[in-house]
Amino acid sequence: MEYYYNYNSINKMVSIIFILVLAIDLTMVLGQGTRVGFYSSTCPRAESIVQSTVRSHFQSDPTVAPGLLRMHFHDCFVQGCDASILISGSGTERTAPPNSLLRGYEVIDDAKQQIEAICPGVVSCADILALAARDSVLVTKGLTWSVPTGRRDGLVSRASDTSDLPGFTESVDSQKQKFSAKGLNTQDLVTLVGGHTIGTSACQFFSYRLYNFNSTGGPDPSIDASFLPTLRGLCPQNGDGSKRVALDTGSVNNFDTSYFSNLRNGRGILESDQKLWTDDSTKVFIQRYLGLRGFLGLRFGVEFGRSMVKMSNIEVKTGTNGEIRKVCSAIN
Repeated sequence: MEYYYNYNSINKMVSIIFILVLAIDLTMVLGQGTRVGFYSSTCPRAESIVQSTVRSHFQSDPTVAPGLLRMHFHDCFVQGCDASILISGSGTERTAPPNSLLRGYEVIDDAKQQIEAICPGVVSCADILALAARDSVLVTKGLTWSVPTGRRDGLVSRASDTSDLPGFTESVDSQKQKFSAKGLNTQDLVTLVGGHTIGTSACQFFSYRLYNFNSTGGPDPSIDASFLPTLRGLCPQNGDGSKRVALDTGSVNNFDTSYFSNLRNGRGILESDQKLWTDDSTKVFIQRYLGLRGFLGLRFGVEFGRSMVKMSNIEVKTGTNGEIRKVCSAIN
């Protein structure tokens, strides 16, 4: 018996299945009330204004890209993605130690001012920050993704709530617990921390690893011995704790996988980052992003966008919750 296949029909069926799977996947990661193109009719230029503003500021100060990416992460982990981190004043999130060195606030203010001039009271600061984080990856040569919008701005900002943020000394188990509490899994953890492929850290957050680590009298044994003199040269003992050092040695302004290569080679800067390589549950995702033999490969750029969409929908305020701020640094 002979079988005749209609390949056009098969291809069409495969395409339909792919679209259905994609739709299901998007439904799982998008929050209630947010959607791609939320401002397409009410403020169609909003996204392009944010992107051009990020690009303009980046050209004069490349540090704003990692600053905006971190700011969005720090915003979402405290009170959800509601721009509470942007509110200035005594005792706000912005003043808390984990946020004291964040940068890029002027980019958000600039974009907001331009958008308010043409669409007053329409676009939230929370959405501007989410879009700016995506565009920060784009200007550093990373892949883009569609950002669901429709968030509203929060009415509460407390420095005391920032304990939800993962710290630079935390164990992998503690990091996983904090991510899980926000609906993010182990792959999301490794992927989002991979955002450290751009940006810097201050010596004060890792120099303790270089000298008398855990009162051993020597350095953190997980640091590559050939890399140690370089780090000590950048951060001498009792030196300037505010000096900045690239989190991804050799590729500070490129959004790529070299950060994971550095972890594999014992060249992670933060203790919490390097631990991702020494723990089997997180190490496997690094191996997959690096495409190591014997491991099913993952495309970091693609997965980063997916994890960012999940994160950007943490505890969002939509509908009549919250407000649309007139100025991002102050509640109306």
